[in-house]
Amino acid sequence: MTGPSKTILIIDDDKDIVQTVKGNLSLDGYKVICSYLGRQGIEMAETYQPNLVLLDLNLPDMDGISICEILRKSFDFPIIMLTARDSLPDKVLGLKSGADDYIVKPFEYLELSARITAIFNRVDRSLVKEKQEFKGLEINYKTRQVSIRGQIVKLTKTEFQLLELFVSHPDKTLSRKFIEKQIWWDSQLYSHSRALDVHIQRLRKKIEQNPETPALIITISGVGYKFNSLSS
Repeated sequence: MTGPSKTILIIDDDKDIVQTVKGNLSLDGYKVICSYLGRQGIEMAETYQPNLVLLDLNLPDMDGISICEILRKSFDFPIIMLTARDSLPDKVLGLKSGADDYIVKPFEYLELSARITAIFNRVDRSLVKEKQEFKGLEINYKTRQVSIRGQIVKLTKTEFQLLELFVSHPDKTLSRKFIEKQIWWDSQLYSHSRALDVHIQRLRKKIEQNPETPALIITISGVGYKFNSLSS
């Protein structure tokens, strides 16, 4: 799907932000519908079934968390929270309620646009391919099941997201910063840790024949990692 075929619903009571974001999204080719109230936004979501929702956390008639939970019960379209609340507990609460991403006001449109594009790319990949195979490694995107030479392996949510990211960029070196931005909604949490390396180490133990000398997920010293699609 291309930009013009996608509809984005904005639910936000800040009219200046709504008009600015709507104008930019329209220039990018999206069809944009707007609501300044939570209940009306829910009704519009039910009527138009948009491809993505931009949802403010603070609305005059309903809390954004409640709206997100209501929408998530009936729809699986992506939801990005827009809010002035930048504390970690608020971010965690927003994500637990079903949001796919979280962006703090004030924000640059380029950042919002990049996050929307990234989400749509993930959605489009899952629609195009239900299954993907790489020399004994099979990934079922619909069931989120992974098997190695016919044997099912259980991956955590983060491990599956990492694997999905790697196979969507076969044989390309991905920087640590890029990977962290794609996997974690707030990469600052990991900027001074080795969390990425720990997750990749655990993933290797589950999918590599020899985790000590990996053939699928290759370390690129000083840069990041690469998925070797030609591995035997």
